[in-house]
Amino acid sequence: MGDNNKAPLVNRTKFTRSASHAHDELQSFRTYLRWMCVDQSNIWTTCLSWFLFIFLGLFVPAVSHFWLACSTCDARHSRPYDWVVQLSLSSIAAMSFVCLTRFLKKYGLKRFMFFDKLCDESETVRNGYTGQLNRSLKIVSIFVLPCFLAETAYKVWWYASGASQIPFLGIVWLSDAVACFMELWSWLYRTTVFFLVCVLFRMICSLLVLRLHDFAQVFHVDYDVGSVLSEHLRIRRHLRIISHRYRGFILWCLILVTGSQFTSLLITTKSNSELNIYKSGELAMCSITLLTGLCILLRSATKITHKAQSVTCLAAKWHVCATLGNSFNTSDGDQTPRGSAVHGIETFPSVAGVDGGQSDGEDAGDEEDDLDNDKIIPAYAYSTISYQKRQALVTYFENNRAGITIYGFTLDRSTLHTIFGIELSLVLWLLGKTIGSI
Repeated sequence: MGDNNKAPLVNRTKFTRSASHAHDELQSFRTYLRWMCVDQSNIWTTCLSWFLFIFLGLFVPAVSHFWLACSTCDARHSRPYDWVVQLSLSSIAAMSFVCLTRFLKKYGLKRFMFFDKLCDESETVRNGYTGQLNRSLKIVSIFVLPCFLAETAYKVWWYASGASQIPFLGIVWLSDAVACFMELWSWLYRTTVFFLVCVLFRMICSLLVLRLHDFAQVFHVDYDVGSVLSEHLRIRRHLRIISHRYRGFILWCLILVTGSQFTSLLITTKSNSELNIYKSGELAMCSITLLTGLCILLRSATKITHKAQSVTCLAAKWHVCATLGNSFNTSDGDQTPRGSAVHGIETFPSVAGVDGGQSDGEDAGDEEDDLDNDKIIPAYAYSTISYQKRQALVTYFENNRAGITIYGFTLDRSTLHTIFGIELSLVLWLLGKTIGSI
């Protein structure tokens, strides 16, 4: 088959360097981590990192709840749900902080984000992943800033309108200004740490999506089956690495967010609970923040799992097209078959607006890509690959479905449906215990 003369599977032009240095593409990200005080590269930054986490993640929320609870305030300034807000944000921030610092300390930023492997990827994958890195901090800001502005407006109103009722030390306005600033700083720190870990997971998943799109090109040219298998095994290995690193974080995030939401539902559906924007507004903001981060994790995991499993469909279509050869009649400029699929069957004329031509492509929208589409693969390039090898490769794909897993459970769309069904059942049960008993 002349395998020795074939081109490599992907065009892997090496980076001019693979070692990390202070002015590489991760420079801005390292600066951001230092400003966040999650960089633990030496003993001094480690002490500063833990001190800031304990102060902003635990001490300030505790003081805010026990000292500024304001049980004697009027109805608009009392905070009956503050303990749920503080406990939820602190617990999710603590888990995020521990996971992030452990990742960075154990693997290093470059290895954790798979930048040490980019030298083995094509130019398309490298450029796409670098673009994702440049947009990652903007994505964190997009999720954090709107919630922070709403939280700032609420805190400023709360301290400004209830200054005489809120406990203070010394000068009223100065004490309230310092307390307001510390509470906002604590909220911003805890929320940003949580979203940072979620966006990092999203960005790493986007790297695998880019690699799978690049991998899909092997079915459009004449490559050796052994090289295709080796590349897919490498992708599966990286998926296992990502799953192993993030499985604990995703699982605990799901548990903590679920516990927070059910606690919020339980205390707000009591017969004596009073719900208004002043009392439950901060609780609603906390729920939106936690659910947004969880959705980022689950959507990223299910997307990469769906793309990885689409390879099986693509390989099966490639095998069929190569086996049938020129049995399909395709139109110029369109790879969707318009004629009969089997010889000997009469071909019906196309009807305007009903045939599978341009209208079908428009209906598909942006959901089609190199991995998941309805285009026929040209078969003229596969004459050198035997039927047995193609069948063996398709059988391998069918029995080795890749994706993000959590302790053996694949995070795909069916898993999300199962999680949603369980959560809905618990919600209905809880509502039956609270509202049903009124």
